Amino acid sequence: MKDILSPQELLSLMRTIQDARKIVICAHRGPDGDAMGSSLGFAEYLRNLGKSVAVIMPSPCPDFLKWLPGSENVIYFDHKPSLAKKLLEQTNLICCLDFNALSRLQDMAAYVEKSSAERLVIDHHLAPDPNMAKLIISHPEMSSTSEIVFRILYQIGGYETMTANGAAAIYCGMMTDTGGFTYSSNDPEIYNIISYLLQKGIDKDKIYRNVFNNYSTSRMRFLGYVLYEKLQFYADDRASIFSITRDELKRFNFIRGDAEGIVNFPLQVRGMRLSISLREDTERDVIRVSLRSVDDFPCNKMAEEFFNGGGHLNASGGELPFPMDEAIKTAQKAIEAYKDLL
Repeated sequence: MKDILSPQELLSLMRTIQDARKIVICAHRGPDGDAMGSSLGFAEYLRNLGKSVAVIMPSPCPDFLKWLPGSENVIYFDHKPSLAKKLLEQTNLICCLDFNALSRLQDMAAYVEKSSAERLVIDHHLAPDPNMAKLIISHPEMSSTSEIVFRILYQIGGYETMTANGAAAIYCGMMTDTGGFTYSSNDPEIYNIISYLLQKGIDKDKIYRNVFNNYSTSRMRFLGYVLYEKLQFYADDRASIFSITRDELKRFNFIRGDAEGIVNFPLQVRGMRLSISLREDTERDVIRVSLRSVDDFPCNKMAEEFFNGGGHLNASGGELPFPMDEAIKTAQKAIEAYKDLL
């Protein structure tokens, strides 16, 4: 397997870790499988070195990720702000995983920014903020931050001490950020990594079921409702939009994570190039936007231009202010503006 770190990066990383006794690992708000998996996998390695490690997320992960080994010890800033602030004040090193700007931490960002601790960034999103940290390990060409974490650990000797729990976290992150290895996963070395993780004793089939086959009956009915009642097609069935309100979420007993993956379903339509999901946030007065596409349609450019966001070529997100009617009009304008690429 090819090395991911240059000699200079390797030396800097080893020195950074060696000099830190107390370490905080954090990822973006609403952590997904990659954020949780990369964080928990990296945390295991650091603990094996004898470091004191706390994993702090701005807000909780979806319910379908709470089976991940170690997730029960994750501290959520919006639930325990006093404890999180105390740990951030006491830490020597803050590891920022799976995000490219401190703003992705929202309310937690100010406390990370004012901390005197050194910062390390490990991420696969485009255009990381150069002011985030002295050492930024950025590889947008890779499938996931979890893949980057594995490659780093393999290069620096951390694979030997990796347990099945650590391997399961990393595999989960890689799997979820590639839609079960159906996109952003054509690099043959990804499958070499999977074989290494399997050698640690993970059950990849069970991990898949834990993530993708772990919903309630309410979520199943919710999915049917969205696809039948809310899904609208545009540009000769090459693009789609669906919207979800708080009242609809309440009607279907929504819990965190129930909307996960629904944005991918319209892409099953023949010729579909773009799917846009608009959902009223349950905690803030914003519309959460998710975009998915296939082939070379640039979700990230559309997200930047119309939805105050960004991300990857085929998977991006953003936010719009209330109300939903205006958000739908904005999405329609975005499709019209990009119709020549659809």
